[in-house]
Amino acid sequence: AMATTAVADVKDYEFQLVDKEVKQGEAVITVKLVHKPSGRAIPDAVIFAKRIDMAPEGMATMTEAIEQMPAQEPGVYRFKTKLTMAGRWQLSLGAKVQGETGSVESKLILKATP
Repeated sequence: AMATTAVADVKDYEFQLVDKEVKQGEAVITVKLVHKPSGRAIPDAVIFAKRIDMAPEGMATMTEAIEQMPAQEPGVYRFKTKLTMAGRWQLSLGAKVQGETGSVESKLILKATP
């Protein structure tokens, strides 16, 4: 007989912005990957998709390069980008969580302030 372990659902995870506002220009965006039922921050996720654009302002074609930076604490992910305009930006992330099937996808809206 095979032992079955309770598996969490990939829908139980989400990215949350640590700061909803950042200064326009060179910016570091910090997000936390959270297991919603337990509130735990989840380390070692593999981020395979990342994009930042101004879709919330109706300018989805306005994108910037975004680069993942080394983590400083478990479950917290940092991205370096350049927010060229003040206004609302959308950060789209796709990630694999260790031991889970499927992927976590989040679209987060942050504001660049002048």
